[in-house]
Formats: sequence, C-alpha cells, structure tokens
Amino acid sequence: MKSNFSNTSPAIMESIDNPSFILNVNQSTACNKNVNISDIVSHLECSKLDVDNVNLLEKKENLCESFLLINEKEHLKFSSAEEFLKYINCDENVKVKVVSIFGNTGDGKSFTMNECFFNGKEVFHTSSEQDSCTIGIWVAYDRNLNVICIDTEGMLGSTNNENQRMRLLLKILAISDIVIYRTRSERLHRDLFTFLGTASKAYTHHFTPALQLLCQKGDFLGSLSALGPAVIIFHETRFTKVLKSGKGESPEDVLRSKFSQLRLDMEAFSSLKYIGIQTAIPPTSFKELQDAVICELENTTVRSSRKARIVFLTLKALNDKFSGDIGNMKYEIMFPDQYFTCTSRCLSCESRCTGSMGHLKENIPHINNNKCRYEHQFSNCIYICKKCHTNGREVVVSPKYSSSNESTWFAFAKYAWSGYVIECPHHGEIYRSRQFWYGNADPEMRAVRSEIHHVWPDKNSISQKLQNPGQRVIDGVSYISETVYNVSSEPSRYLSSWMADQIAPKYWELNAEIINCAVCKRMFDAELTKHHCRACGKGVCKTCSTKNRPVPERGWTYPVRVCDSCIVDSAVSDRISLSSDVSSDDTEIRVRKVTEAVVNTISSVASVFEYPKNMIKDTARPTYWIPDDKIKYCCVCGLRFRNNEMIIVKNIHHCRDCGDGVCSKCSTHKYPVLHRGWEHPVRICDNCLSKYC
Repeated sequence: MKSNFSNTSPAIMESIDNPSFILNVNQSTACNKNVNISDIVSHLECSKLDVDNVNLLEKKENLCESFLLINEKEHLKFSSAEEFLKYINCDENVKVKVVSIFGNTGDGKSFTMNECFFNGKEVFHTSSEQDSCTIGIWVAYDRNLNVICIDTEGMLGSTNNENQRMRLLLKILAISDIVIYRTRSERLHRDLFTFLGTASKAYTHHFTPALQLLCQKGDFLGSLSALGPAVIIFHETRFTKVLKSGKGESPEDVLRSKFSQLRLDMEAFSSLKYIGIQTAIPPTSFKELQDAVICELENTTVRSSRKARIVFLTLKALNDKFSGDIGNMKYEIMFPDQYFTCTSRCLSCESRCTGSMGHLKENIPHINNNKCRYEHQFSNCIYICKKCHTNGREVVVSPKYSSSNESTWFAFAKYAWSGYVIECPHHGEIYRSRQFWYGNADPEMRAVRSEIHHVWPDKNSISQKLQNPGQRVIDGVSYISETVYNVSSEPSRYLSSWMADQIAPKYWELNAEIINCAVCKRMFDAELTKHHCRACGKGVCKTCSTKNRPVPERGWTYPVRVCDSCIVDSAVSDRISLSSDVSSDDTEIRVRKVTEAVVNTISSVASVFEYPKNMIKDTARPTYWIPDDKIKYCCVCGLRFRNNEMIIVKNIHHCRDCGDGVCSKCSTHKYPVLHRGWEHPVRICDNCLSKYC
C-alpha cells in the first residue's frame, strides 16, 4: 500500500514522533475534502510506525556517504565534474563552500567532521586501530549547510613519500574556503606553525598565480580573491590550559606572535581563529567549533559560494599542474618550493628549473637564472645578435652555409669563397667568416655575443637540438657532395656547357656543335664525356685524349690535354704558327686557365668530403638512430639491405623522426622534425609521414 506521506516535507517527518502530530494534522487538513483524518490514523495503525521506524526513515532520507576523492599517489578518482556531482549527490545549480580538516594522524579529524556536520553519523570512517583510518583524500556533502566536507590523511603517519603527501594536502587547502586544523596535543607543537606558515607561502607563490591563470584562460572561476581560506585552530587538551584572552591579548594575537618568532607568516589566509577546549571528562563538546564554522560560512565578504562543478574543475586543474615524482628528498623545516616547481635539471650544470610544474603545457620554457657551464658534448654555447641585444631583444643566431635570399648554386660558390655566414632575422647578414683577404675578426668581436645556456632534458629543449651536431655536419657534407656530383647531370650539364662556351678560346669548337668525337667518330651521349684538345680545339672523347703535352703556341706552357691526332702529327705546331686565323689571345687563355683550376678544385670536393664523412659517421650518429650494422631491412617496404655480413643494398638512409633504416623509395618526403632538433626539411620515412600531412 502506497503511503500518503511520500511527499511529506522533512519538517513534518522529523516531528512525526511528537504526540501533538495527530492534532496538527487534524487542524491542517480539516478543510481539505480529499483528506480524511480517520484515514490518516488508520494508515498509521496499519503501517505500525513506531518511533524507531520513523528514525529509520529519517536516516534513509538524510543518508550521506563519503567517497575517495584523491588517493595517496595523487590520482583523482573522478574523471569528470558530472561523475563527481553524481557520487556526492549534489545538485548542479546549488552553490557550495568547501571545508577541509588537517592535523596529525590519530588526533580525531574524521570524528570531528562527523560530529560537526553529520550529527555524529560515521560518514567518514573512524577506527580504534593503530593503522591510519584515512588514506588519501575523502569527500562528503552536507545538504543542510551546502558544504563539501573534505577529510585528509593525517600528517606524521607512516608513508613512503612524506613530500608527496604534503603537496597533496596543500592542494586541498588551496580549494578550501574554511580550514580546520585539529590538534589534541597538550601544548601547541611546532608542526602546526610549520604547516600553516609554509602553506601560506605555497598559496601565495604557487597557487594564486595558477588560479589567476585559470581565470584568464577558462573564466570558470569567476572573480578570485587574493586571500586564501579562513583558518580555525581547534585545540583540545585534557590536563593543560588552553589559550585565553588576557592582558590585552587575544589567543589569535599570541598565535601571530609565535608565527613571527618562527619567521613564518599567515598573510595568505583571510582570517585566523583559535578555539580551545579542555576536556577533563569525555565526550568532547563541538558546539563552539560548529558556531565558528557557521559564522565563517555566512561570511561572504572575502570568499563567496560557488557551484560544486567549479570546485571540482579547480581541483583537477591544480592536480594536473602540480603533480609528478618529486623524489624522497629530506623533509625540511620550511616547506620546500621544490614540491611545486619543475623537476627538470640542466644536463650540463645540474641546476634545477625554477619554473612551476606544468609550465611546458603552458608553452613557458625552462628557466634558471644561475650561470651554466660549457660542456663540449652538448655544445651549449649560443650566439646572440649584438645589435638586437642593444635594442633590448635576445635573438639567437647561428652560422649557416648560406643566407636566406641566396640560391643554392650561388650560395655554394659564395661559401667556398667567403666562408660561413651569420644572419639575423632583423638585421640580415651580420658576419662572414672570410669577408676580407686577411684580418677577419672572430664573430664575438664584431657581430655576436656568446652565452652559455642550460641544457634541459625535455624533447623541445636545446639538448635535443644539440644532440645531433655531428650528423648535421655529415648531412651538410653529403649535401655539398651531391650538389657537386649533380653538376654533370641534366639539365646542369647544359648549363655548364653553355658557361664553358662563354669563356672558351676562339679556336675551340662550341659544345653545342660537337656531336661526334673528332678522332674515333663516336657519338657523345650521357656516358661519353666531351673534352677539348688544347692544340686543335676540337671535341674528343676521353679515350682519344689520354696524352698531355705543352702547347706553347696556344699559350699552354704546361702539359695539357691533347688529342691523339695532334700528338701523332708532328707538324701541327708549324701549321698553327703559320695560320693567323687561329691565333689565340693570351687573355682568353688566362680566363680558361682560371676556370679549369676552379672546376678541378670543385671536382675533387666530393671525393675529399667522403673521407671525413665516413670517418665520423659512427661517432656522430644521434642516440635514437639505429646503427647501420643492425639494420637489415627497410622499415617500410621490407627491402633487404644486408644478409648476415654481406651488404646487398648500399644506400641505407635514416628517418630523422623514428631513426630507423629506410630505402630511398620509402623516404622521398622532407619535413622539419622539431622535436628531434631538425629545424630545416630533412628525410622522413613513409611510416612517419602521417604526422606531418
């Protein structure tokens, strides 16, 4: 049978055990035609609701549970605000305040929260055992006061990492509106002052900037007060007197004086209140504490109520930012800033980053104002443009083969003649290593200032960019070698032939008119190279011009290439000397001599570069590259490179992203790989291509 009291208000349900209840019902329903007093009485008799049953219904109506919010490893147990609200049974539109309790293990924190907010019901678990009854952070919701109650793990208890527990407690303190510090020591110990004093420092230096940043980014926090929570010290003794007002001093004044003596401050907290009770005979009275909490809850001058969703999102943001391993460093008297600062250390000088935790997620680089030391393995000396530094900008510049506005061919020729270039994005070319014939000053004296920078271990830092300087040199050498080699390929061959015709002596045949070898009559193609006989000026192949001799009548006073016909014909010199139309200008020969010297020098570059390239290849390889001797197959198509010790395919390339071996066909694309330190387009395999497309 369905009860007619299913929709009865809690106030009526609470007074149902009162003898005057029937009378009140009679008076309130006498005018209601749909309700019969006799029906109500018969319903009560049939249901047999005595006082105990009514109490059970009342308990069911006000049933409240506590849930684990964050475990001892700082892992948040709720994945979303909706899940959090569902578990604590809180309406999304209700505005709440947060009350948390702290203290040493065994001082009755859980019991205090139960007595103060839940009328003594064991919402938060208590235990008489030696082991701590609260591990991690637990939460429950008081519907009467609209308060999210948080019970914390006790300090001074056994734990594997005291530092991590302390950081967890302070993150809870940062989201609280009221903080209760529960202590049952006969005299106030130093740990109370240390915890609250250093918590004030942590809130000011770390939590306030983080919360303000959240306001600016998400705007879900609303207005933020610079002041932290209100602090209530609940001090209970048995034999020792508690602090009392006297001689013009309040208990709060005595506490502030003690904080000052220990060089600790309470500036971050909005208020401080001391409640001391001496309990000679149990039970403990929590009336004064309850009154103080309610008074602070009603005070909205500093901190206003907010939705429970915002409480959860704020905690989640702080927990994500200030998390990670902080090691088992020795616990100090003062709370160390290292709990909330980045754990990265410079690989060169081992200085610790002074940025806050999670700063890389906010695109803020590592920072440490201490001077670093130079380490050759990291090459952590960088150049700063002097002109930019004078103008208040720190612009990092580096030596390059060419400036940004030079073509490949011109840049290579200029590099061979004038050396490397240092270019600033604001001032253009600021230095050339061989700008003058002599007296070239070092770049530090004229254009740049050198600085030793820290080397951080994350993937976007300078350490990753400097881990492959040797391979960059190899790549540069390979690039120059390939460029020189491609001089003979199409269409570069036509360009070189045209340039040769422009500086050739008048008696030479034009390259465009030479189709067959003048001696063996073979047709020139891509494999058969053209040469000019320095005596007759005709085009011949290499096979037909194997001999050298001076041709002084043409201006060649040293042995030069001569075709076989001119070597056999001993009268060629006489015929040339008698012929006026083939006489050559000494200036033309001089130009050709200079050109040949340059061409011969460039032709030897590729072979010369191969030696240092092969010599340093193994030692310069980045750490993430797989060594050549361990690569047997292409990582994309499976092409076999080597069979045991026998090399089948010579050209083994490395993907600059994954570092695996790949063939030429499976690595035709080039992209900058910033997280590996390659700022210009470099070879990547087809497997890694999806990251860049």
